[in-house]
Order: sequence, then structure tokens, then C-alpha cells
Amino acid sequence: MTADSACPFCNIVDGTATADVAYRDDNVIVFLPDEPATLGHVLVVPTEHVPDIWSLDARTAEAVSRITIRTARAAKAAFQLDGLNVIQSNGEAATQTVFHLHVHVVPRYSNDDIAPFWPIGSAVPDADRVRVAGRLAAHISAGLDDD
Repeated sequence: MTADSACPFCNIVDGTATADVAYRDDNVIVFLPDEPATLGHVLVVPTEHVPDIWSLDARTAEAVSRITIRTARAAKAAFQLDGLNVIQSNGEAATQTVFHLHVHVVPRYSNDDIAPFWPIGSAVPDADRVRVAGRLAAHISAGLDDD
């Protein structure tokens, strides 16, 4: 995929917009978001315009994953964090606001202002768990050749 001139992350990649960059190579750029949620919060972004995980190829996924792990380790070394969230959202329902794939690496501190965001309880009744796993298994196996 090519760059999208309307995409704010593509503009950071091509230098027409500025950002506080922590790392860059040919495939990935790491920079602070406009409003970091915590000390050390950064975005890991492919340099190629990829709108979401469904558009991600294996080569780009590997590059993003490798740098996400390296960034998580760097955050642990650089800051006295108590935990870490790695967040990757796709689609408006999942709160994606910039439609260029990105991974939030968010250091967590016991006194930070991030509210718990995981629901209490299960959205899948116990009686449906085997059926749900089976539906996913069929589609995961069918898509193995897509990589």
C-alpha cells in the first residue's frame, strides 16, 4: 500500500508533520502520541500505510511485532513502571480514531489515571464456548495460506 496524504501518521512518516520520534527504521516508526496517557506512552507504526489489522501482511506484522517488543523492553528499562499495556484497536467500535495501523505501548503505574477497561464477567456463556472456538478454528485454519 502506498502513503495516504490525508493520513496523519503517513504525514509523520514522510516528514510533512512532526512528531517526537523515539525510533525509526525502513519499516517502523515509534513516536509519542499527541496526548500520552502515561510517561513513556508511544505508538509503534508501520511506515507503509496499512489501515488496520485485516490489511496487514506477514512481513509488516513481523516488523511491527519485533519493534513493539523492543519498545516494551526499552520502556521497562527507562522508566520505573509497574506494568504495561500493549493496545492495538481496529475500527470505530474498537475506538480506532486514526485509520493507520498502530500499536500503543503504554507503561502503567499503580497511581496512573487510566481507568480499568476490561468488563467484569464473560460475554460468552459457558454453553457456547466450544461452538465459538470451533467457528474461529475453522476460519483460522482456512486462512493459513493468506500469510
